Amino acid sequence: MRRISWVLAMVLCFSGLLAACGPKDADSVVKDLNEVVGGLESYQGSGVMTLYSGEAPQEYKVEVWHQKPSYYRIALTNAKKDITQIVLRNDDGVFVLTPSLNKSFRFQSDWPDNQGQVYLYETLVRSIIGDNTRQFVDEEESYVFDVAANYNTHSLVRQKIWLNKADYAPKQVSVSDANAKVVVDVKFDKFEFGTKFEKEAFDMQKNMSANAGQSQAPAEGTITEPSDSESGEAVPQVNEEVTTPEDNAGETDPGTESGTPEANAPGAEVNNEQAPANDAAESPEATDETTGAIDIPELGDFGVIEPTYLPEGVDFKGEPTIMETEDDYAVMLRFEGTYNYTIIEARPQDRASSYAVTSPVDLGFTIGMITTELPRTLTWFDEGMEYRITSDDLPESEMVKIAASMQDQTGK
Repeated sequence: MRRISWVLAMVLCFSGLLAACGPKDADSVVKDLNEVVGGLESYQGSGVMTLYSGEAPQEYKVEVWHQKPSYYRIALTNAKKDITQIVLRNDDGVFVLTPSLNKSFRFQSDWPDNQGQVYLYETLVRSIIGDNTRQFVDEEESYVFDVAANYNTHSLVRQKIWLNKADYAPKQVSVSDANAKVVVDVKFDKFEFGTKFEKEAFDMQKNMSANAGQSQAPAEGTITEPSDSESGEAVPQVNEEVTTPEDNAGETDPGTESGTPEANAPGAEVNNEQAPANDAAESPEATDETTGAIDIPELGDFGVIEPTYLPEGVDFKGEPTIMETEDDYAVMLRFEGTYNYTIIEARPQDRASSYAVTSPVDLGFTIGMITTELPRTLTWFDEGMEYRITSDDLPESEMVKIAASMQDQTGK
């Protein structure tokens, strides 16, 4: 009896070991993910993001840094145009930096807590943990989850997430629309937990200086820069500050009653300068009849970008309106129908300007700024150009689709 009991105990123990070392189910992985996120101190990842929302796939190099409790740095580099934009969060707020244009926007925002990002580890894990209808596949080297997409757009419905079995690091994310068509795909070539960052890795001025004129973010969390005396150049300052309602309570923008620029009307504000009315804006010398481009002195040809996507029931009205001020040249396109809106395209000057209360919005290929009050304006920068969509009735989701359709278009 003693021998039988001993053998039975050995069998049970051996069976338990086999079960512990055997394949994991979805619940076991979810439990482990909770523990990983709970003990997360820092991470650094890089890879390639491909967008399929336009006429042709567009690739972007992505680099993500995170340090507890709430420091973030995301560098998005257009692989074709070699232009980098940086989203930064530190103790001073949230910044959107375009070093090549010496442009920087600051927000008082809880981003990314209130906005999912496909390349952020916490967002991916929250998607897995929060979907009780999750689908799970155990592949040879990866755990694969098929879960609901929780991004700020109704066009993204589902996502598949591949996690490395060894440490639960993300390997790939594919986000699909309602027709099961992949719209966004991110493939990580590197992802490490416990990264040690330099003290100034998340400093705004250091990031602006170190990345000015460069396409790549500094590797391994190290940012170096010559001193002012060595370089002979001034340290860039924040030249576009965006405040919250609490920050500007009781204050209004000069020249407006509400503090919100009327960017959708003739004479609208373009970088704090009033554009003339339509009939005074055009001049025969301003356009090139052969190419349709606008000849801007000292700034070169200005190709008008027209969106390839229009909401149902919306038509383009008339010819582009040329808006010229003392310092700026811009073009305004008008659209009417189910929704009424304007698109302003300008080549911005490097100077300070002020905007209405806004919050960051992920456009996939870049980070835009959208106002929280009507008329709502979505602003973004791409290849040295500034774009604004302004409307009283156009939903944010439609604005994002229109912006995406203008990306990588050839000016007419």
